[in-house]
Amino acid sequence: MMIKTLIAVLAFVPVIAWGAERNDVPSCYEQSKLTEFKAPSSGRLLTVIIDQTTPLTKELQQTAWGHIKRFIQPGDKLRLYSFSAYLEGHYTRLQFSGTLENPLQDSVIGDVPMMPARKLGNCLKAQPQVLWQNFGKAFAATMGTSSTDIPRSEILFSLREISADLRNAKDANEQVIFLMSDMLEYSDFGSFYAANRIRDINPAAELAKVEKQNLFADFAGARVYVHGAAFVPQDNKNGYRSGKLIQNLQSFWTGYFERSHAELKGFGTPELTAVVE
Repeated sequence: MMIKTLIAVLAFVPVIAWGAERNDVPSCYEQSKLTEFKAPSSGRLLTVIIDQTTPLTKELQQTAWGHIKRFIQPGDKLRLYSFSAYLEGHYTRLQFSGTLENPLQDSVIGDVPMMPARKLGNCLKAQPQVLWQNFGKAFAATMGTSSTDIPRSEILFSLREISADLRNAKDANEQVIFLMSDMLEYSDFGSFYAANRIRDINPAAELAKVEKQNLFADFAGARVYVHGAAFVPQDNKNGYRSGKLIQNLQSFWTGYFERSHAELKGFGTPELTAVVE
């Protein structure tokens, strides 16, 4: 079967879950009936989190796509969550979850029948395109419904909920989070705005509020990269961001992630220039 045909078939095969874990990319080992020879995953999970109150420009979306695509290798898992306020259509959702499978291990190649092995090899060649097609649709749809018209931004509560989900991820001993957000909380907990402008926050005081409200998360040692921090649309007349404001915002989130058992490795204001690794 040609690779193009395989892609078409895989794209419409029902989702196959290993155990209870969702997988939006059909398993080539399952399709080839070679599950007993399935190679272990890399243990790496990249979780993309999109704040739908932050409608990033096309250029920033393209930069984000590049970071994500460069990171993912065979054996890795990829997830996409979205959040904003707790309104219909904008609450926290798992929009995509998929895995790129590793090829057969050398130690078992001699035990695998030739025809199923060939079928598996062809399927694995097509699998990355299937993953990026499915992830791309979810990514574009999620960004397409992002809007500044959403009245609230529940960043802290949403991150706590997502972290609880990630702790249950199977075979994920190395977690990386790519967070696309302006990082400006606006909820009943508190607001990083004042008089329709971004507020120059006191990091220590804000972290004390987070502790009081029990809003720290547990990311179990994840590395975190932020893309879009302090982003303000060009048509916003109150969009000035001083260096001190950005410094205090970064200081707050550095402290937040430290106390949420994670490390903030990159903080794009708004464009992330660090390598996601």
